[in-house]
Amino acid sequence: MLLERALTDPAVRPLPSPAADLLRGLDAPPRLAAHLRAVHDVAVDLTDWLAAHYPAVPFDRNAVLFGAATHDIGKTLHLAELSAPGSQHEPAGRDLLLSFGVPPELARFAATHASWHDLGIEPEDLLVSLADKIWKAKRVPDLEQLVVIRLAAAGAIEPWEAFLALDECLDRLAAGADDRLAFQNTYPVAHA
Repeated sequence: MLLERALTDPAVRPLPSPAADLLRGLDAPPRLAAHLRAVHDVAVDLTDWLAAHYPAVPFDRNAVLFGAATHDIGKTLHLAELSAPGSQHEPAGRDLLLSFGVPPELARFAATHASWHDLGIEPEDLLVSLADKIWKAKRVPDLEQLVVIRLAAAGAIEPWEAFLALDECLDRLAAGADDRLAFQNTYPVAHA
């Protein structure tokens, strides 16, 4: 079964068990499972870096990792958005997670991962959004600037210092994009 292979392929870190179980229960498309694993993999490295370099930045690492592992789960309901642009999966994903009993503070990432300018966005939301971009080496200056502001404030440093540190981290993470894209593209959009 391709979904199971996408969830267990040793090329990328495994998803948290609750996220993997949700994908199995939904019989998610293999490509979606591979994508979520790639974004989660980047989120692990990003949160490790943040904890090591900016320990004063308050964030819930487990929430970020769950958010990265489930942010696009609404694409199980909006299959066309697996290969074409669209945002219907965002509120649908949040509602789907809520229907499975996922707490609102974790289900929110499905709806916020593309809305980093909205009011009430927390550091966790920014980190999920950032992981969802940098996994494929996409740099988004306005998103990165929001993270820089939080890093500078928490670390009591100048924004340019926070920018340089984040930029170095993101360059390092982006360097693995080709391998992550190859991993994702190994798996079909639809079940075979």
